[in-house]
Amino acid sequence: MKLHRILPIISLAVLIAAGSSCSATRECKPADVPVPAELTGRRDSASVADIRWWTFYTDSTLCRLIRLTLDNNRDFMGAAATVRQMKALYGAAKAELLPTITANAYANRETNHYKDEKFVGDPEMGVKAYLSWEADLWGNLRWGKRKGQAAYQASVEDWRAMKITLISETASAYFNLVALDNELSIVKRTLETRKEELAKAKLRYEGGLTSEITYLQAQVEYNTAASLLPVVEKRIETTQNAIALLIGALPGTEIKRDANALKTPLPETVPVGIPSELLQRRPDLRASAAQLAQATAAVGVAHTDRFPKLTLTLTGGVENNAFANLFESPFSFMAGSFAGPLLDFGRRQKKYKAAVAAYDKARYAYEQKVLAAFGETANAITGYAKAREINTKRTALKDAARKYMDLAHLQYAGGSISYLGVLDAQRRYLDAEISQSNAARDEMLALVQLYKSLGGGWNVADTIPEK
Repeated sequence: MKLHRILPIISLAVLIAAGSSCSATRECKPADVPVPAELTGRRDSASVADIRWWTFYTDSTLCRLIRLTLDNNRDFMGAAATVRQMKALYGAAKAELLPTITANAYANRETNHYKDEKFVGDPEMGVKAYLSWEADLWGNLRWGKRKGQAAYQASVEDWRAMKITLISETASAYFNLVALDNELSIVKRTLETRKEELAKAKLRYEGGLTSEITYLQAQVEYNTAASLLPVVEKRIETTQNAIALLIGALPGTEIKRDANALKTPLPETVPVGIPSELLQRRPDLRASAAQLAQATAAVGVAHTDRFPKLTLTLTGGVENNAFANLFESPFSFMAGSFAGPLLDFGRRQKKYKAAVAAYDKARYAYEQKVLAAFGETANAITGYAKAREINTKRTALKDAARKYMDLAHLQYAGGSISYLGVLDAQRRYLDAEISQSNAARDEMLALVQLYKSLGGGWNVADTIPEK
């Protein structure tokens, strides 16, 4: 065919392909993501999420545990392997745009010995190279490339999201462990006091100075405190095993911790940035956006898969029936095909509709995650402020309970109140001590949650380990 006859056909194909590419995603509605003007009355120019985790957490023992988690946690290592898998698949999708070249060296011999005819032998040998290339007229391969790219990016963001989750889980478990150590120390100290009180009550009872009920009350208080001991010890062991699992160690591994970890002064307020930055800061939202892009590309693939495909093939090499003359016998073959469905009873159209529905599902999921993220962040901001307030009030309660207990002992010694008053004061002080320790823990945990909800703990410079 003459060149001037081919050009109009090529031009028409290009125009049709361009139109097809533009209309492939016409049924994909953009995501509706409302962004609040501020977060619970806060709109800061900076965000605590910009601080690297080893600077945010000032406890060196905790930082060591976090590093062990990021180096040895099997789930995190599996997420990195998924990233490498998606990267390789993305590379394969890009390579689909390029020709495929294969080679083949062969030798065969066909024999025929039909009835009443002479024996015929037909040897053949050759060396050939084959080039095959699909012209991406409608953008099918390009959509496939975009789909692979989006899947790869989603896996990267999932890896980052897992990173900040593991950092948060390790920090939370660590502060829980320190609080449990404090609670155990309080219970042991209380148990020693109750033991002394029980011994005194026994002497008074046996000496006829008090009634039996006072002695029995002392026994009840002692055993009540003693029963708390194994409960706290069990929780300590469970928390240590949870941290061991995070860092990739066996159960029973001793976890080092700083007893003063909950005494670190915390800031009164924490900068939270502007709401719109949350969409780019949180990797779980970035992953959801990448999944939406992947669903968009899948719609493009399904749309363009309905059109014919133009495939060009070229074969070249040598072929002969004798090896001696093989390399003096050139062979070439060229072919082109333009093939597509004529009647598939709506199969491809239904697949396209299914892809559009899958896109809508991904869009709704993204919109829901954005709304949930803003809600989670708002709750974290409020939670930190309230946790500080609760800790302040429970510290005051502990101080008052201590004074109340000291005064009760003095009044009991002076005969002003009964022993029941002393026991009541001791119970109140024990509860106040544990309550204040837990309040300090909760304040620290609220700060951990706020850092996580703002997307703190990862950086664009973080690299995926190769192995």
